[in-house]
Amino acid sequence: MQATAAAPGGGGIAGWASDLMATLGAPGAGIIVALENVFPPIPSEVILPLAGFAAGRGEFSVLSAIAWTTGGSVVGAVALYLVGMLAPEHRVRQALSKIPMVHLEDVQRAEGWFDRHGRWAVFLGRMVPGIRSLVSLPAGARRMPWWEFGLLTALGSLIWNSVFVYGGYALGSRWYLVERYSGVFQVVVLVLLAALVAFMLFKRYRRHRRKVKAMNAPTELIERPDR
Repeated sequence: MQATAAAPGGGGIAGWASDLMATLGAPGAGIIVALENVFPPIPSEVILPLAGFAAGRGEFSVLSAIAWTTGGSVVGAVALYLVGMLAPEHRVRQALSKIPMVHLEDVQRAEGWFDRHGRWAVFLGRMVPGIRSLVSLPAGARRMPWWEFGLLTALGSLIWNSVFVYGGYALGSRWYLVERYSGVFQVVVLVLLAALVAFMLFKRYRRHRRKVKAMNAPTELIERPDR
């Protein structure tokens, strides 16, 4: 479906992003998303549908929009991963607390997510606003393998970016409506995470039961009278 409406005018983040995409094409969208990952107040829920709208206008293809924004997500995430790995945690927290719309609680929440869920926090966290950027910091601080971090970041970002870019493409001049449904998508992700955690706990319980049974089996054979 091709959108025919004019590009969003005016100032603000949307106007700046629209101008950059018009000038640089899909790479411009990738640059903005990379900045969004390093500077969380830039909302991906606005940038990604706007990239889809620009694709609908024929400025670039949907696939190139998804590819460049996913690449930008990985670049920005790796930058924060390196910060988390190289900088003292208290310095990182102090610096982040000075960024507008970023609070110390956001950083602590991201750290708690990573400590509880590990690699799944990196993958699913890419689809949860408030976590998606900051989870890179504890991943670096805890020395998560770089290749695993990069792969899971790319996969999670690919899903998130595809949904929002295609949403903006499909809605055309009403691309901004996609942001309203970001909360629904976030709830879906959280439900999937809860189901995954429950499944992992169940597997761990079954594994523990098998281990206990195997340890007790020789004793039972010794104590059983011969027939």
